Amino acid sequence: MPLQEVARRMKVLYERVAGIDVHKDMIKVAIRSPGDKPWTRKTEIFEFRTFYGVLQQMARELRKRGVTHVVMEASGVYTEPVYYALAEQDFTEVAVINPAHAKALRGHKTDAKDCARLAELFECGLLRGSYIPVPELKEVRDLTRYRIKTVQARTSEIQRLGKALESAGIKLGSVASSITGTASTAMIEALIDGERRGGVLADLAIGRMRTAGKLADLSMALAGRFTDHHALLCRLHLDRIAVFDDAAGGLDKRIAGKAARWQREQGLLTSVPGFGDVVAQAWLGEIGPAPHRHFASCEKLASWVTLCPGNNISARKRKHGRTGDAGTYIKPMLVQAAWAAIRVRGRLQARYNRLVRRFGGDKNPGAKKKAITAIAHTLLKIAYQVLKSGVPYQEPGADFYTRRESPEHKQAWLERQLQKLHPGCTVTITITPPEAALPPGA
Repeated sequence: MPLQEVARRMKVLYERVAGIDVHKDMIKVAIRSPGDKPWTRKTEIFEFRTFYGVLQQMARELRKRGVTHVVMEASGVYTEPVYYALAEQDFTEVAVINPAHAKALRGHKTDAKDCARLAELFECGLLRGSYIPVPELKEVRDLTRYRIKTVQARTSEIQRLGKALESAGIKLGSVASSITGTASTAMIEALIDGERRGGVLADLAIGRMRTAGKLADLSMALAGRFTDHHALLCRLHLDRIAVFDDAAGGLDKRIAGKAARWQREQGLLTSVPGFGDVVAQAWLGEIGPAPHRHFASCEKLASWVTLCPGNNISARKRKHGRTGDAGTYIKPMLVQAAWAAIRVRGRLQARYNRLVRRFGGDKNPGAKKKAITAIAHTLLKIAYQVLKSGVPYQEPGADFYTRRESPEHKQAWLERQLQKLHPGCTVTITITPPEAALPPGA
């Protein structure tokens, strides 16, 4: 353990620490008073209501009593007013910790014991506060999260539109790549207006949909039992989709305005493959423009986002270690960026192909899911280093991994593959140099 960390823990041990157990309408506060010896410290329990004025009064009362460090469990939105009321005072540290790190034994849990246990564990250095963004970044986080929810609601509405069409026997989704494209929307609008002839509806196709095979399929796909009730449902769904489109566009403008002050960091992030403006803004809101200030290494950050596999080893046996459930908002964005990154020829595409082969091959859907999670983990580490160094990402090329392999290792691997194909055989390799490499007269 670094000496600075030991010194910090020893300092907290002899400071006055408060632990807070947060609920919707009431909070319990335990104040650990310093004593001559660590085991002689006393604990006082207080109770406060959660009105913001009362929380401000509580923060002032804690400062009057000499409290320097405050710790509380993360309790969702109920933690925020308590945290910001405490942040108005000059506490040395206000920490919000993961509840799983201070879980009580079954049968030994009360609110008073919870807050006292938090204070005791924190003063011994056994708890570490999570990353809490500054208010400006918190605004970006709220908007990006709301945008994600808006896009999810739009997707749900598109799925309902697809179900309404399927119920009417309209198989548009089986022919068109998207039922909300320009041509598909025009066909649905024509159905709503009363047109039922498949050939007339198919003639509304544009672009690649106008090929001979596509037009014939569209004509058959658009002939069904589309009734007035289906027209009403489709009208409602299309109107809702338009509302969500406008809402997402408005949120994009507001997020861009809020994130403008971190234009340099956003530019660094968009240099990473798969990172567009949406993913970069989500990163700024969730992790911040300087993750190296809050996370000692990219491995610590990956653990916080739960993109790294968990360790599950017992009796020298390694069991399956899945990723955790945290990172509810940033992890899906990184996975989305990973799917975009592997479409471009480069190091990440080469790594994805290698991982898929290792995990089971292209025909195994589970192998692709594991590989894309690993690529998202790699993207997180790249973005961390890019922001830490301030240097945009430089693509090392699709041959990045083959360049790192020595000819001897490659030859040994090929020999092992031959021996697997022919067990028990002896492989002899004779290397004959090409004629251009032979000396003159040889």
